Amino acid sequence: MVDHLLGTWKSTSCENFDAYMKELGVGLATRKLGKLAKPSVTISADGDVVTIQTKSAFKNNEISFKLGEEFDETTPDDRKTKSIVTLENGSLNQVQNWDGKETTIKRKVVDGKMVVECTMNDITCTRIYEKA
Repeated sequence: MVDHLLGTWKSTSCENFDAYMKELGVGLATRKLGKLAKPSVTISADGDVVTIQTKSAFKNNEISFKLGEEFDETTPDDRKTKSIVTLENGSLNQVQNWDGKETTIKRKVVDGKMVVECTMNDITCTRIYEKA
């Protein structure tokens, strides 16, 4: 299922995160703190339930879900979203919807690193993680 993504991953680089957070509607103070965060992400599975834990000095967050089933999510920047995660061609694709807006977060492994692409409208942020 998601075996290739399981484990703990440490952020090594981040590109265009401020522009992405701004596009989400995140305020300046939160964006400044968010840019400083070097999160670690732990992805685990228990049966058909996948859990993604994100930890940083700024904020911790955890979501648990079944692939293809919509769930309520409160994001680290306190958006209340309806989210759904699917697995397509080895990529864990998450779609968040709130207030008539939508963003996608795609997690995939490329050359042994987890590449996370966050996109809203025409803004894409790319975060790279290595196994911890």
